[in-house]
Amino acid sequence: MIESLHSPHIGRVKALLSSRGARERRAKHEFVAEGLQSVREALESRTGPQIRTLYATESGMAKLVEDGINLAGVAVEEVTDGVMKAMADTVTPQGILAICTYPSWKMSEIKGKGSVIYLYRIQDPGNAGTIIRTAQALGISAVITSPDSVDLFSPKVIRSAAGSHWHLPLFEDVSLSDLITAFPDYARYALMGDGDLALSDVADAKSALWIFGNEAQGLKDLSQELASNRVQSVAIPMEGQTESLNLSVAAAIVMYAIGQ
Repeated sequence: MIESLHSPHIGRVKALLSSRGARERRAKHEFVAEGLQSVREALESRTGPQIRTLYATESGMAKLVEDGINLAGVAVEEVTDGVMKAMADTVTPQGILAICTYPSWKMSEIKGKGSVIYLYRIQDPGNAGTIIRTAQALGISAVITSPDSVDLFSPKVIRSAAGSHWHLPLFEDVSLSDLITAFPDYARYALMGDGDLALSDVADAKSALWIFGNEAQGLKDLSQELASNRVQSVAIPMEGQTESLNLSVAAAIVMYAIGQ
């Protein structure tokens, strides 16, 4: 039982959770996930992130046992409520926290398996997590981010994705040129408010790259590169007075349309 608030285990977790934790997470391919659902998803997944160390309070262990989760082969450290509170990123911890390690996916492994979502310089972790969750639910083959985008393994993204990190390949820091090199035969579409095509015109494209821009600036600073790579602009037709949609909402509409 870990009781000391000076335990190196707390420092290890906090290093992965801190505002500067992105470098630590990427260097070690580790991230922190909290709660029963995350542990369940990690143990059920064979290709996604795996648990390296599981921390649980007495009440947390009781939840795991009640849920019938088999912890055989899992490195488990029991901690006090005080230690868990010091570790956790949430205000009211569930008493279950895991350090997970995530794999290095290869783009060659997802070719031909459906459309790919590319997020250009998006910043909001809630948007990123919701897009990952929706993509996994609607059969998208991968979510990829450009450089200068939100860290897909930050605590807020993990929570917003609600377990989808364990079932969907994720790639970070990929330039548009490298993306197109990896998927040269895929159709290319960028969602824009003033797109030349309507979403219904291209919804039948089953293997396509779909590009979504920054929440505030969209794809303005990428316009020349989009044109030179023959990326077609697509709009969601809207009849009301709303000028634009939230990024995750717009992405969900597109993913639902192309998944039908």
